[in-house]
Amino acid sequence: MIRFEDGAGYERMMGIWSRLVGEVFVDWLAPPLGLRWIDVGCGNGAFTELLVERCAPVEVQGIDPSEGQLAFARTRPAACRVTFHLADAMALPCPADSFDAAVMALAIVFVPDPVKGLEEMVRVVRPGGLIASYMWDMTGGGFPLDPILVEMRAMGLTPPRPPQVEVSRVARLRDLWMAAGLEDVETREVTVQRTFASFDEFWLINLAAPTVAAAVADLASGEIETLKDRVRTRLSAESGSITYCARANAIKGHLPK
Repeated sequence: MIRFEDGAGYERMMGIWSRLVGEVFVDWLAPPLGLRWIDVGCGNGAFTELLVERCAPVEVQGIDPSEGQLAFARTRPAACRVTFHLADAMALPCPADSFDAAVMALAIVFVPDPVKGLEEMVRVVRPGGLIASYMWDMTGGGFPLDPILVEMRAMGLTPPRPPQVEVSRVARLRDLWMAAGLEDVETREVTVQRTFASFDEFWLINLAAPTVAAAVADLASGEIETLKDRVRTRLSAESGSITYCARANAIKGHLPK
């Protein structure tokens, strides 16, 4: 199983990407101020902090199964406005109808049973409330780690994949939201770009990703250099900074009143 335990490492690798997508996502949601939010699979709090900064919530609770991620989340400036829980997305430690909105940012493919995870979000949100999510398009080439993962697979390597990677597809997300009985379901793509100062910065930051690290750990030094050269060529990164795009699928819907 892919698990993220290093909150600071996750921030360098994925937290920045998450915030870039999250800002567009929040604009698209256009929620009223003063809501009660639950952030399911909150990780190191990258999106949770965005909720506090942008949505003036009266309450925010963050749920994640990694104590390492939550420890980092609690160091963020916005943490004083958030209650964090070590818990499972499929068994939220909250009463029914506790929140006005539930969100799952870059996490749904890691939930062993996404249907159960969505059912729990529906359970804890009041009638008429908002249920929303965004996830990298992992089957359509939108994942930020794809420059490395594509070259790994070309070398015959099999880096680990999230257990429910197909749920990153927009059609599958829509099916889930509709099957849960949600109304006014809408989807959209969100494309963002990030710049790294150099290829070495890109490589060192992304080498710490569990998806990459698990596969690279078994390689000989020569194989690692071959992979590194292939990725450098793919990114046309002989010198200078690197800028490239990633793409996420977003979805939102409301509970019937």
